[in-house]
Amino acid sequence: MTFPTLRRLLPGLALLCGMHAASAQMQPMSEDELSSIHGQGIVAMTNTSLGGYDFSKVSLEADISLSANLRNMRLGQYAYAPRNGGGADLDISLMQFGRSDGTEAQRLVQISNPYFEFVYKNAADGASREAIGMRYGFETISGDIGLQIKTLSGSMRVTGTAADGSVLVLDSRTDALGGKRWDGACSGACLSLAQLGGVTAGDASGGSRDFWVSMLKTAVQFPTAAGLPPSDPAQAGVWLNWRDKLQALNTSGITPPNLPKGR
Repeated sequence: MTFPTLRRLLPGLALLCGMHAASAQMQPMSEDELSSIHGQGIVAMTNTSLGGYDFSKVSLEADISLSANLRNMRLGQYAYAPRNGGGADLDISLMQFGRSDGTEAQRLVQISNPYFEFVYKNAADGASREAIGMRYGFETISGDIGLQIKTLSGSMRVTGTAADGSVLVLDSRTDALGGKRWDGACSGACLSLAQLGGVTAGDASGGSRDFWVSMLKTAVQFPTAAGLPPSDPAQAGVWLNWRDKLQALNTSGITPPNLPKGR
């Protein structure tokens, strides 16, 4: 991880650790001395409102380089009569950040400014607020992410290239039930979840800007990042949103390896 503020603080902390029995007395700084000091907060907090809901967002101002493998994630497991499927909103066999078979740049995924955002609304009594849920996500994410998704509840769009060079698209908006517990099956000139071995997030203009996962009691329209069209409303339960700048790694369903360093 790269924390800008910590990089500035580390030399000073090292000096303090080496002082041992020495002591120091704090002294006031002049205006000229203060004007030469620059810093950046590690945590940023913002409050917004939209559609009758209030949002409190806590962001970690950080740049992160990540190599990780997450397996057998089942989120939002409950009965859902219209389409019970595997019984979970998100059923992801594998989600890996980075790959070990590519270039040095492909070995790590770059993430900036992870955040949590909490959702509230005024309760019926008018004197209190009710917590509706939350989401967590990243301001941007760039790199190769291996994916094996069995069931998706969310809004996702990925473009891919078939063996004959034609363009294929995976888009949850084609689902008749709005992407809730979608198995990603398709027929014709489209890309299914079974064919998706992973995605490259971002392009030459920058990272993918709309990755987030929400957990909600009811459907909510979240605020949208600057420069992006409004996201689809997040549905009750667990919901994944990811549509910006996603290109399929392949259309064979094969996930690239991501072995631990040194293996």
